[in-house]
Amino acid sequence: MKRLKETINDDSFVLGLAASSFDEILARAVDVAVRNGRIDAAQQPDVVEALRQRESSASTAIGRGVAVPHAYLDTLTEPVIVFLRLAHPLNFGAPDGIPTRFVFVLLGPKDAAAEHLDTLATIARVMSNDEFRFEIDSAKSKTDLLRAIDDFIRRTTAPVAEAAVVSDALVSTGRLCGGIVNDLKRRLPQYAADFRDGLNARTVSAIVFLFFACLAPAITFGGIMGKETDGAIGVVEMLVATAVCGLVYAFIAGHPLIILGGIGPLLIFTAILAHLCADQELPFLPTYAWVGFWTSLLLIILAVTDSSALMRFFTRFTDEIFAALMSMLFIYESLRAIFGMFNNSFAGDNSDHDIAFFSLLLALGTFYIATNLSRFRSSRYLQPKMREFLADFGPAIALASMAAVALFLRDKISLPSLNAPEKFGTTNGRPWIVDPFEGPMWSWFAAIGPAILATVLIFLSHNITGRLLNNPDNKLQRGAAYHWDLAVVGLLVGVCSVFGWPWLVAATVRSLAHLRSLATTEEVVAPGGDRRERVLHVNENRITGLVVHFLIGMSLLLLPVLKMIPMAVLYGVFLFMGVVSLAGNQFFERLTLLFMDSSLYPKTHFVRRVPTKIMHAYTGFQAACLAVLSVVSLIPIQSLRLLFPLFIALLVPLRSMASRYFKPEHLAALDADETPSEEETHWAG
Repeated sequence: MKRLKETINDDSFVLGLAASSFDEILARAVDVAVRNGRIDAAQQPDVVEALRQRESSASTAIGRGVAVPHAYLDTLTEPVIVFLRLAHPLNFGAPDGIPTRFVFVLLGPKDAAAEHLDTLATIARVMSNDEFRFEIDSAKSKTDLLRAIDDFIRRTTAPVAEAAVVSDALVSTGRLCGGIVNDLKRRLPQYAADFRDGLNARTVSAIVFLFFACLAPAITFGGIMGKETDGAIGVVEMLVATAVCGLVYAFIAGHPLIILGGIGPLLIFTAILAHLCADQELPFLPTYAWVGFWTSLLLIILAVTDSSALMRFFTRFTDEIFAALMSMLFIYESLRAIFGMFNNSFAGDNSDHDIAFFSLLLALGTFYIATNLSRFRSSRYLQPKMREFLADFGPAIALASMAAVALFLRDKISLPSLNAPEKFGTTNGRPWIVDPFEGPMWSWFAAIGPAILATVLIFLSHNITGRLLNNPDNKLQRGAAYHWDLAVVGLLVGVCSVFGWPWLVAATVRSLAHLRSLATTEEVVAPGGDRRERVLHVNENRITGLVVHFLIGMSLLLLPVLKMIPMAVLYGVFLFMGVVSLAGNQFFERLTLLFMDSSLYPKTHFVRRVPTKIMHAYTGFQAACLAVLSVVSLIPIQSLRLLFPLFIALLVPLRSMASRYFKPEHLAALDADETPSEEETHWAG
């Protein structure tokens, strides 16, 4: 590292070199060495020729966008390093197939072989660090480069014990509000940066995508809830709650990447509560308010007593099943809505067939365009800035283009559009504030029973989503705030109950979409040739959440415009979000191995460490748990669906039972919280 710092301090670097060939890169590197007096001008032709000959014998591209061309001559007296960052990556035949962007040119005398190997090892080590590679990729000056090196040294030399105390947000303090205090201490120093780091182009693309990605579920869930509650809680209430609670949460919560929203289980719970009130001849909204008050109180009690520390007993086993379930529900609902149009068309005339087929084309077109544009960052076509733009704005471009097609053909085919109300106001004309004392007194206390189930559901949903976002593989740097965030959600549940708004909780699919829209990723090629994306850095900020929910609030003034968006396009966005959320889910990766030739398995850490039969048995165990949860969440028996949160909680003892049938070393590989370090630093070739 000392040698690298000297290289930067001596100005032996070039940022944004616009080169189109390897010869140009070598010539510029030697020019820099001559300019800095490290090489005599008379030696320049010989050095360039030596570098060319070395490259002609074998490529010096070592993978992950890094190349280390080198030459050693008797005429050189001391080792020299020149660092160049290319403006446009070039393909130099790296073992992993990733184009080269970072070039370290090593020069020196022939008797410096040992020092050469040491320098090469240092370069390989620092460039295998995702955060360091991101920082030097975005560096604009010598100061930025030196800061990146210092940050790398700080990260890799910090005492392990101290880091564990500071970063572990799931340790119970044993003190009242102790976890909340620690969360605030951890997150408050980052508060200004949460706003400052949101001022960039990627934030704009994330806002455009997330606005529709959050608006569509809000309107959809609001419409269904309005039907189930006889108009007591409908679309307008859902939009207002999403805007207000989203703004408050993005502003004061510890984890601003979490998106609050309606989720299927809470929708089911509210519908069942409405039916129970009808059966018992109780006024729904006052009873709903009392259930919300008790739920709010219980959530706050759980927050101040550090109960979120119980999430340390949840592992990747539980996280993967829950994430897969939420993604599958999004995929299921989108496909059910799309193909449900065909059921209606069979009983209608030819125009119904046209509507069904056109809707299918729009939905699949939205999904196809969004998926392919999102992958355009690794394409070889167009210029880098254009590839970045298309990748960042892919979902928004897909939505706008398919909506434009539908608008262009609206005179020939009339499609179902967004079911938004005509004007602002409560769905059934009721007062905005609920009077909780309208119901009988016994119902005030009887509401504790349903409140306990709602508390378990919100507690698990919110904390599991937080665990998914804070997975080490996502490279978040600013720490978690489970206890404080749970307290904020508890307070918001109480506020929503006063106004008769739907309760909101961390929406898993939308939160993961938020994270991925702000992530800088790179393509990783495994030795077997399999490609996958790995997160290098996430632009953690509060701006996206604040602006998205502000726009949702403003959308209440544009309800007639929203009614022009075809539902088929939004179903395509739903499908895209569900499929994309499965990316990086190790359970899903292992599930695909069941249908793959075992000799062609990717050489991941769990494939190398765990026998194939045992790995498939563990995957089958998870699949069985997922199947049970899917049946419980979709089965028409309402009393069983009400117990959905308890089935999620049962995943913890089920995981404990697995230790009886699987060896600890196998579970350590299959259920590890993050990818092992040797897997991260393994370079193909």
